Amino acid sequence: MPFDRFTRSLAAVLAVALPLAGCGTPEEAAEPQVIEAAGPTKYPLTLDNCGMRITFKAPPRRVLILNGTSVGEAESFVMLGLEKTVLANAQSYGVSDDPSMIDKVRALPTGGLTMNKNFDVPAEQVLNLKPDLVVSTWSGGFEARNGFATREQLAAAGITSLVNPVNCAMGKPDATPEEKRANQGQSIESTFAFLGLLGRIFDVQERARDLVERLRSRIEAVRTRVSGRPTRRVLIAYPGMSMMNANGLPAVMTGGIYDDVIEAAGGVNVFAGQTADMTRTLNREQLAVAPVDVLVVGLFGPEEDGGREAARLFAAYPQWQASKSRTYAVVSDGVYLGPLNAWAVEKISRVVHPGD
Repeated sequence: MPFDRFTRSLAAVLAVALPLAGCGTPEEAAEPQVIEAAGPTKYPLTLDNCGMRITFKAPPRRVLILNGTSVGEAESFVMLGLEKTVLANAQSYGVSDDPSMIDKVRALPTGGLTMNKNFDVPAEQVLNLKPDLVVSTWSGGFEARNGFATREQLAAAGITSLVNPVNCAMGKPDATPEEKRANQGQSIESTFAFLGLLGRIFDVQERARDLVERLRSRIEAVRTRVSGRPTRRVLIAYPGMSMMNANGLPAVMTGGIYDDVIEAAGGVNVFAGQTADMTRTLNREQLAVAPVDVLVVGLFGPEEDGGREAARLFAAYPQWQASKSRTYAVVSDGVYLGPLNAWAVEKISRVVHPGD
């Protein structure tokens, strides 16, 4: 979708999602498990998904991927070679750590769908499209008060719904403690778990295992390269997401998968272990005294220039060690929940430990 609409969409979703992101503590986080099974998938396949029992009589053939200000689900379908199962995709980003992914996501059919005022596909359009599976990155994608079809409505119409399991707590008022812990403890393994789940649902388990193995091997190669090296303090900042911060500062990402990506690259998040509450409330004084050795600039839209944004932050915070050494990396979707974490880990590692 156009950048300005995507910006408003993110703000609308975060208004609901951020309070839930602060539940629990990192020490309580539940580690996601990659779903694997020997041999082909046996149908009917029945699973529990965010407290709802769902059954697949066969591999889905008409999939609708809801927006949810994510691109990770669409990218997962692409990387698993499931493009032909996508009836309509509402996810789009326009910038990626894997540049080839931009056109691949754009090539997915959109089904002629339009967004409602809450920037996702309204209930009537979903029902009229008659998909056999609707995928949402978060539970809020099925919230009636936002004009979306509920999971119960979809089930009554013979349509199965699926939430990325690590995000069950997002937009779910009655989320269980376990769901809250899982959401708080997002990691790179959460990405692999979703790929494994799709592999099982679509009976492409070997393909999913091979993909996860390749991605994990790339990340482990970086971990091995940087092992034993001095830990450097890393800040991830998205200037284009300043709507997430009450003080108009760049969105500083911390906790969960952000910490995990930085750790895999040989660094430590400056605000490690914090929640989305910190992203929302961080003030200029806190940012000024942060011990930043390496700046990671996140790109939110294709019109943004990472080098220019880094220069602005260096000028605003000259006391950072990163500002003095002009040390920065540029990422986009690779630090989020999604299959491109290996790209971001590699990018960040090259500036955290260059030449090691």
